[in-house]
Amino acid sequence: MAAAASACGGAGCGPHCSSPSAAGAEEGDPAERMGRLSIAAGAAATCGKCDGGGPAVAVSGGAGMCRECFRAYLFGKFKLAVTSNAMVCPTDAVLLAFSGGPASRVSLQFIHEMQSKAIQSWETSNSQALPAFGIGVAFVDESALSVRPEHKTETAAEDIESIVSSLSPGNKQVHFAPLEDVFSSASEDKAARLKEVLSMIDDETGRDDFVCCLRMLSLQKIALENGYTKIMLGTCASGRACHVLSATVKGQGYSLPADVQYVDTRWEVPVVLPLHDCLAQELSLLCELDSLKTQQLLDRPCSGINSLVASFVSRLREENPSREHTILRTAQKLKPFSFNKFSANGYHDFLPSRLRPKFQNVDTNESNFSEILCLICGSPFSESEFQNLENTKHKAQKKIDLYTAHCCQSCNFQILPAATDAYEHFFSLLPKSWTEKVDAASVSNSSLRDQIKDYLLEEDDVN
Repeated sequence: MAAAASACGGAGCGPHCSSPSAAGAEEGDPAERMGRLSIAAGAAATCGKCDGGGPAVAVSGGAGMCRECFRAYLFGKFKLAVTSNAMVCPTDAVLLAFSGGPASRVSLQFIHEMQSKAIQSWETSNSQALPAFGIGVAFVDESALSVRPEHKTETAAEDIESIVSSLSPGNKQVHFAPLEDVFSSASEDKAARLKEVLSMIDDETGRDDFVCCLRMLSLQKIALENGYTKIMLGTCASGRACHVLSATVKGQGYSLPADVQYVDTRWEVPVVLPLHDCLAQELSLLCELDSLKTQQLLDRPCSGINSLVASFVSRLREENPSREHTILRTAQKLKPFSFNKFSANGYHDFLPSRLRPKFQNVDTNESNFSEILCLICGSPFSESEFQNLENTKHKAQKKIDLYTAHCCQSCNFQILPAATDAYEHFFSLLPKSWTEKVDAASVSNSSLRDQIKDYLLEEDDVN
């Protein structure tokens, strides 16, 4: 879910999105472009919303809209997702995961417009009680995994700087972070360490998913080091639809509901997905119509099962674009986890009363095993995985056994090395922030067991 390389925006959309590439703003008359662009066949000659005389473009469902109505339609989806799920409050500092593709580009444009309105409201307010939220932009550089010439990476970085700096008002800092920076600073060659750990993963899909996990870790690292309170992804409905199918194929059905919601607070810095209801083709089309400059030189295509599923969904889209929404709506009928909503604590002061019911406090009756997350991918543990972890805690002789038990079944199958004797070296290469959590939990459990043992001995002495 983090800044994944994809056809519709890499960091913004997700590893499984299958949207067509957008080459950026094209020259030509807007009316001429409107005439040749569409998402669904059968567009009306004029806009069906404002009855204007200009050319119309068909969106999912076949409704024809003019350029202005089409833009308002997408912005309305974005704004509704932000407000109805309370994704951003006035005191927030939002870090936008950006790759320059259509999805992340539209996210940047829309959140900028919301920030601009908030700044204007604050400046004209007599009390100036509520500040305007801040925005930062993060780009995760994966050039260490490619053979791309260095000058192309530099050109892409300059383009991203140019895109962000063109948006005003509101100062937006751009953070460029090499993917290998998630590894310990003690490493002499982080890029070499990244390549070594990937070489130990035999499964092609596992390598692809592992890079996605590192990407999220990188975004979390940037956010924590720079004081951001939310991470915003440009993950769209098309990317989520692909994820639903690929997760089902991989046997990740239990954790699937966690990945298809608007809000995900399982991470130290919560993640929000305001483009949840927008199709990749719609976002690419808006970039075309609004001449929004995109930058996709640094895209890294997905592989393995993820690639096959993306191709399959692309064929489904050609038959009927609404099928992506159908797949996503079906998955959303599954019960979400407690971390898929913000707690009401600390947010009510900034919200109108009509939005407050959208919040959901953590259900204290929720089973404990749902709060245990996989060491690598962050998926919540199923009951069987939880029981396996508890059993391992009581009989584990080595720390490696605990590390392995803290990995979900999918990561055990696709990411961990096939040879168990390679586990110790593999875990030694992982980012310390992952293994340290297990170490801390192990120390805490050992301390608790010692305290209980001492207490029982004292009771025996008294008796």
